[in-house]
Amino acid sequence: MLTEKPEFDDLRSGVRQVCAAFDGAYWRGLEPDSYPEEFVTALTEAGYLGALVPEEFGGGGATLTEASIILEEISASGGNPSACHAQMYVMGTLLRHGSPAQKQRYLPGIADGSLRLQAFGVTEPGAGSETTRISTRAELVPEGWRINGQKIWTSRALYSDLMLLLARTTPYDECAKPTEGLSAFIFDMRDLPGLTINPIRTMINHNTTEVFFDDVVIPADALIGDEGRGFRYILDGMNAERILIASECLGDGRFLLERAVAYANEREVFGRPIGANQGVQFPLARAYASLRAADLVRFDAAARYDRGEKCAAEANMAKFLASEASWAAANASLDTHGGFGFAVEYDIERKFRETRLYQVAPINNNLVLAYLGQHVLGLPKSY
Repeated sequence: MLTEKPEFDDLRSGVRQVCAAFDGAYWRGLEPDSYPEEFVTALTEAGYLGALVPEEFGGGGATLTEASIILEEISASGGNPSACHAQMYVMGTLLRHGSPAQKQRYLPGIADGSLRLQAFGVTEPGAGSETTRISTRAELVPEGWRINGQKIWTSRALYSDLMLLLARTTPYDECAKPTEGLSAFIFDMRDLPGLTINPIRTMINHNTTEVFFDDVVIPADALIGDEGRGFRYILDGMNAERILIASECLGDGRFLLERAVAYANEREVFGRPIGANQGVQFPLARAYASLRAADLVRFDAAARYDRGEKCAAEANMAKFLASEASWAAANASLDTHGGFGFAVEYDIERKFRETRLYQVAPINNNLVLAYLGQHVLGLPKSY
């Protein structure tokens, strides 16, 4: 554990009890691309995957801070929370901007596990971090909304019942601002004519896909909030996403650091533990200090989110610092283990691959720096 917050000890302990049944052999057995169905079911039955659903809809009524701890503990146990984390960060858009009818329709099912909200359709081949340039189009027709376009890196779409989608309802060149004309939708994506999902193989088991919409029609009441304001709505989800991803990185860092420290104390070379050598000890100590600092920023960002305050800068910094710290821990852990770090059974190489993703996604760390430079420091726009 990093920051001492005893008020969350019971929550951490409960999550670890669920994770104890899913050891390293379980996660290794899923590679390269099998979905951890048993783990997701166990997490749901324990109430953790529906934690953010308000109690009135059958959920746990948890704060984002508590949700971040759930994901951190999954990572720290050696698991991979990417199998289900979208259900938490997508929740912000639905909870804050969904209609009462949408909440009543979907939230009870999400809470009890009969519905999964895992698919977040935003990124496109021609519009990665430049979200305002997406071209997937939703047009209002008598039957509802007709959607045409393509999404990519829509992880877990093959295992999700519902999708949160961002699409253009007004062409880009007809909008006064790039952020206008984008609308958010939530709908049941099962057995939809014209919807095609293709898996994408990657260096980690992330169950990611590309999704094609060919004259897909969804109900008119799938629209979240007002037409054309979807970009603002999904920002709530994106800030939550950055905070939750930061917590996963912190868990990864803890796992990698704890394994490295244990090995450095046990492994003897030239008559003494390798941890006595500063070349081994200092990188681990530096990684710990970085993880500790990132942890404090994570809690600050989550607290601001829970209070309904602006937290874009803090959420971005939390993701940036935690992803950098976890990668430093990964490298230090691999160096400490030497050749054994590359052995699959040690789980170091698996976590090494998993945690590397978060310097690139859900937003590249260079774009985080550009955001801070422009919006926090007041420097000229760089992109």
